[in-house]
Amino acid sequence: MAGGEKVRAYVPSPLPPVPAVDVGQFLSLYDRARGAVGRLDGVTTILPYTPLFLFMYVRKEALLSSQIEGTQSSLSDLLLFENDELPQVPLDDVTEVSNYVAAIDHGVRRMRDGFPLSLRLLREMHEILLKSGRGASKQPGEFRRSQNWIGGTRTLRPSAARPLNGMPRCIRALPAHR
Repeated sequence: MAGGEKVRAYVPSPLPPVPAVDVGQFLSLYDRARGAVGRLDGVTTILPYTPLFLFMYVRKEALLSSQIEGTQSSLSDLLLFENDELPQVPLDDVTEVSNYVAAIDHGVRRMRDGFPLSLRLLREMHEILLKSGRGASKQPGEFRRSQNWIGGTRTLRPSAARPLNGMPRCIRALPAHR
């Protein structure tokens, strides 16, 4: 129950799973994924300038991730914004996407420098993500302490609520089971 409203939530089981997962059923999917990564790696050998591909790929990922939150930015809007030009969408939207890019870049840079995937790194990235725009007042760099709802309100998708009481255990288990 949340605010008198009955809701459903998914809380993952503790890791590692008991009994252990039978990976045999996933081998064909794993092989397909490895093949796709291999093809992507092969493409990078024929690109004239691989950093440009990565530059654009990070921006595309940031756009797709921020669209889940309802932003209306396009790749053109983001590139205009990064070039100090005015995009065709609200600045809050494109600022949020730009923050995604900065957070991804920060995480990749830290891990390349040998910093482990950790709760500290996730908090650092979260702080960058929410440093300005809509998220600036939502405890940047901290794990949430109150219930949130996908879509922003309970009326949109009550079945998508993530309960706060199970979150700390799940977050603590994340780096140990990557």
